[in-house]
Amino acid sequence: MEVQQKKIAIVGLGYVGLPLAVEFSKYFQVVGFDIDENRIKALHNRNDYTKEVAESDLRGAKELSFTNNIEDIKDCNFYIVSVPTPITKDNLPNLDPLFHACEWIGALLKQGDIVVFESTVFPGCTEELCVPKLEQASNLTFNKDFFCGYSPERINPGDYNKKLKDITKLVSGSTPETLDVIDQLYSKIIKAGTYRVKDIKSAEAAKVIENTQRDLNIALVNELSKIFDLMNINTKEVIRAADMKLNFIPFEPGLVGGHCIGVDPYYLTYKAKSLGYNPEIILAGRRMNESMPNFVAVKLIKKMIKNEIKINKAKVLLMGLTFKENCSDIRNSKAFELIKELKAFGLVVETYDNWVDPNFVKNLSNKHRINLENKPLYEAIVVAVPHKQFQQMGGANIKKNLKRNGVLFDVKSVFLTSETDLRL
Repeated sequence: MEVQQKKIAIVGLGYVGLPLAVEFSKYFQVVGFDIDENRIKALHNRNDYTKEVAESDLRGAKELSFTNNIEDIKDCNFYIVSVPTPITKDNLPNLDPLFHACEWIGALLKQGDIVVFESTVFPGCTEELCVPKLEQASNLTFNKDFFCGYSPERINPGDYNKKLKDITKLVSGSTPETLDVIDQLYSKIIKAGTYRVKDIKSAEAAKVIENTQRDLNIALVNELSKIFDLMNINTKEVIRAADMKLNFIPFEPGLVGGHCIGVDPYYLTYKAKSLGYNPEIILAGRRMNESMPNFVAVKLIKKMIKNEIKINKAKVLLMGLTFKENCSDIRNSKAFELIKELKAFGLVVETYDNWVDPNFVKNLSNKHRINLENKPLYEAIVVAVPHKQFQQMGGANIKKNLKRNGVLFDVKSVFLTSETDLRL
């Protein structure tokens, strides 16, 4: 079948699937499927809660339709799976959404169809686990009746300068012919170009190490910040100075969350352990980054005690709930871990984040503010996520909301040192 005759189904319309659906609809007929009925209703109204796709782009996507009825994608012949692949509370891969997608698509597969997975998985998952489910549900034979590929997502939520089309796309296929088709389709929408990976397993591995490497680099500077804290050294000043060396990479300390950096390493370590290898460095990095909410909380408590502030029932404002600045994504955000840590010390926590729907956080804090009143209401304020709105306020204005001897903790060190009391 000619590439131009492809009708594409996007299964999963979150941060990854929706931008894909919009871009592909410029060249092909596309049906976006998601099990979330409210999500589909919002998209019918051209409203994207992720804020990754503008309303004007959704309204302009004339060849794009949305549905939560799986039967509506049965006449498609090119399926892209972009469902979440989270971890369990024990840090093990939760592949249930992926397997459900395989069962749904498998029941619809026809001769010659192609299924491409974008969801993050461990190396071998597509061919060893997903393909058998597709075969079982379809009664078809892999690489004879239907074909597969893997093209890992590289969406960076909150980055409005580099969107989907601006980031080089890895593509792989189960046969050379399948790879050709997949490459041709993605080349239509990826202006930065594609990179053909020789096999699916290598493409899967490339995805997990991208974020594992970043996780480890941040873990290093988080540990350095703990060491420098004991020495009363400004970590950001050290990093700024070290960056004068040509090949130094200036990572910064902070809370490490999100659906990628805080999750992907566990997919790789799970696979490694299943093969009898216990990964040491990767898990050490994870432990360091997972420890940061407690470190921030303890550091704050010590400063409050030093300032002679009564800890029990002291009011703290946490500014920033998303996993990173300038996006609405709260998945695996360590801000929520920080709330638990602060409450464990007896603090009363209020939150403020105009990127987040108050309904998402109403049960996690005593109050979620929609604005600041510039009144001395708090014994401490923690700026955990430096949204551009917070930076525009400036540390001096934020401090107007503190009581006498109150503490401003600038976790990401975005304000002037003279304006803040604590930083990593």
